[in-house]
Amino acid sequence: MTDTRRRVKVYTLNEDRQWDDRGTGHVSSGYVERLKGMSLLVRAESDGSLLLESKINPNTAYQKQQDTLIVWSEAENYDLALSFQEKAGCDEIWEKICQVQGKDPSVDITQELVDESEEERFDDMSSPGLELPPCELGHLEELAELVASSLPSPLRREKLALAVENEGYIRKLLELFRQCEDLENADGLHHLYEIVKGIFLLNRTALFEVMFSEECIMDVIGCLEHDPALGGLPRRHRDFLTKTARFKEVIPIGDPELRAKIHQTYRVQYIQDMVLPTPSVFEENMLSTLHSFIFFNKVEIVGMLQDDEKFLTDLFAQLTDEATDDDKRHELVNFLKEFCAFSQTLQPQNRDTFFKTLSNMGILPALEVILGMDDVQVRGAATDIFSYLVEYNPSMVREFIMQESQQNDDDILLINLIIEHMICDSDPELGGAVQLMGLLRTLVDPENMMATANKTEKTEFLSFFYKHCMHVLSAPLLANTTDDKPSKGVCVYDFQTSQLLALILELLTFCVEHHTYHIKNYIINKDILRRVLVLTASQHAFLALCALRFMRRIIGLKDEFYNRYIMKNFLFEPVVKAFLNNGARYNLMNSAIIEMFEYVRVEDVKSLTAHIVENYWKALEDVDYVQTFKGLKLRYEQQRESMRSILRNHRFRRDARTLDDDEEMWFNADEDDGGTGRQSPGFKLSFSGSTTKTSLCSSPGSGAKGSPPTAATVTTKVGSSTRLVSTGTWIVFIRAQQKTFKM
Repeated sequence: MTDTRRRVKVYTLNEDRQWDDRGTGHVSSGYVERLKGMSLLVRAESDGSLLLESKINPNTAYQKQQDTLIVWSEAENYDLALSFQEKAGCDEIWEKICQVQGKDPSVDITQELVDESEEERFDDMSSPGLELPPCELGHLEELAELVASSLPSPLRREKLALAVENEGYIRKLLELFRQCEDLENADGLHHLYEIVKGIFLLNRTALFEVMFSEECIMDVIGCLEHDPALGGLPRRHRDFLTKTARFKEVIPIGDPELRAKIHQTYRVQYIQDMVLPTPSVFEENMLSTLHSFIFFNKVEIVGMLQDDEKFLTDLFAQLTDEATDDDKRHELVNFLKEFCAFSQTLQPQNRDTFFKTLSNMGILPALEVILGMDDVQVRGAATDIFSYLVEYNPSMVREFIMQESQQNDDDILLINLIIEHMICDSDPELGGAVQLMGLLRTLVDPENMMATANKTEKTEFLSFFYKHCMHVLSAPLLANTTDDKPSKGVCVYDFQTSQLLALILELLTFCVEHHTYHIKNYIINKDILRRVLVLTASQHAFLALCALRFMRRIIGLKDEFYNRYIMKNFLFEPVVKAFLNNGARYNLMNSAIIEMFEYVRVEDVKSLTAHIVENYWKALEDVDYVQTFKGLKLRYEQQRESMRSILRNHRFRRDARTLDDDEEMWFNADEDDGGTGRQSPGFKLSFSGSTTKTSLCSSPGSGAKGSPPTAATVTTKVGSSTRLVSTGTWIVFIRAQQKTFKM
């Protein structure tokens, strides 16, 4: 059986003064040759890997806190903590540390936390222990001065802390506080404020345990109400805690120790956030023990609640019970939200167990019920809970969604409910919609989807999403872009609608970048880009820019399927119109459009270059403050010249065999096609002898005979007749040796 006495969690303090969990293992002590001394070793309980190897340095200050914690610093800004499962294990390791350092195990700190100058150290070591003045009203000013003078010196802070602890001074001070309040002694109350604030900065767990006990904590808060800086107008923190703040036991808690721990944690958190003045940088470092006290209290609360099976069973039974009234469900949801927030303090594997427990008890079906309620606050709390689940394990949420689709209609699916709440957010600033859009983005992000030999989550979920959900997401976009020729050239939307459309476009743009063929099929089949480009005429610049960004991402893929779709539907037209309507203004709209055309030029996207020049050159030829459009025209001319060169200087040879019957029929059919699209009007092919020749002949009305073709891609293939569609405006059919030319 595993020795639970030695079971520990290893924590490190990060730059934000928050504890990061490094894992769970079993601690031992022993001599390590490499470190040349007795050391603490922690091996992971999962795989036996080494989580911690730390030499017990004779000069390192170790602190014992709350009976089950040992905290120390190994280097500047690198704090470590061991949280023991049992007090006996903590005591055992503490004795080993004290044995190495030659200290009495009854102390809670083995060394001073900060080095001082040799002179100060000598003075303090040669002086006797700190003697406190009598705890009487007449000596409060003297005591306040003593506390203030001791704080800058670590050794004097330690002596002051030991004196306050050993003489039971805190309870005596709190008795004086009650006397001063009864006598309305303002000076005494101000001195007590400075004294109690200074005791907090002593950063000692043993003192906190006294101050935060049930019988003392409210008087401690009372002392901190009388800040001299307030000019005799005390705060009313105790009134708030006793009269306004109410502990709602939504599910009866049978364990009195757990109930007391919850009360204590709430009050200590309140002291840190609301009562204590904002600490300076110096003071912030002196309150690390207070942060640790709250952090480990939360870990303990979550662990105790999670182990109470009856509590969790009752919680979810009432959440999903149709007979539960709205007020009660509101309280249950708020409790569950706070419970999930506290779970963030758990180590990864314990957090995994926590969320699996919630999932097995039906957290997602329960959220579906809650999100269907009319109460905005309840829905907001449910959204926060849903965000914890999505951020921690999006695959678990996706699995539930796909299973649910086998039993329910599209309109009642959880994910469609989330989309509808995003669309219908009543907040003018769309705060909730922004949060929900972020969650949807996480759910459809292929980067966090798993793939196995037998199952690909990406393929399955994206196929599901585009079949069951995309039409719900794009509905507002399609509904607001039905008129692609707005009156007076401007699309008029209210600000909230414009914000919503911008959010939807942001998500669709993300899909273009990450979903390849799913989103491509959707855009082309539903003609989404044409509808989006209607928004370039919006009076809201941010929405017009979102539409341009969407098209720019599509062009950036350099996908010929997209390019042919753009050319076929002349989708550069609204972009050119927006550019011309913007006039000479040098703004984001101007820069975004020019950058789009510049990308086509620099990347030499031949099909789009020819399309732009042939259709929009007259509208753009006068723009000379940038060289983008003239550069596009130059590219276009180079393509044409390249085609001329090929047609002048190359002759293609074919084998000696004659055209077989099928090929002959195919070519003849093309010449007699009658405008069905097989051969471009204005040009035809002639064949002479065994060598295939091309000749360009103008049809009536097509221009001068022999006028040069536009840029083209020419492909020839041995033994077959191949139809070649140009990138410009003409079509070539050729049969000869296998060869490809791209101009």
